[in-house]
Amino acid sequence: MDDNVELPTDGNSKPSEVTDGFFEREVQLSREQTGTFLRELADQIEAGTKLTVSTSDWEIPFEYDEPIEVEVEFTGGREDELEIELEFTEATADDDLSVH
Repeated sequence: MDDNVELPTDGNSKPSEVTDGFFEREVQLSREQTGTFLRELADQIEAGTKLTVSTSDWEIPFEYDEPIEVEVEFTGGREDELEIELEFTEATADDDLSVH
């Protein structure tokens, strides 16, 4: 199973790897594209703690620790909005303390 969850894009160039600093993109997807993306992401979450999110322009390889934070936010009013956010925290080395 590939550990790459790819967002649809039109470009064909090799993506640049994002591993440091700040990076943010919003991507508008159809229902079908969103479903595919979420299924691929779910498969990778179930398979292990490494994943790569990418487009043809960029890719973010990431290794994370559990738990995964899931935030659900609803705003009602003139324009209702539902936001679902997943937050993965970077994996850290185990610092097991032991006495021999």
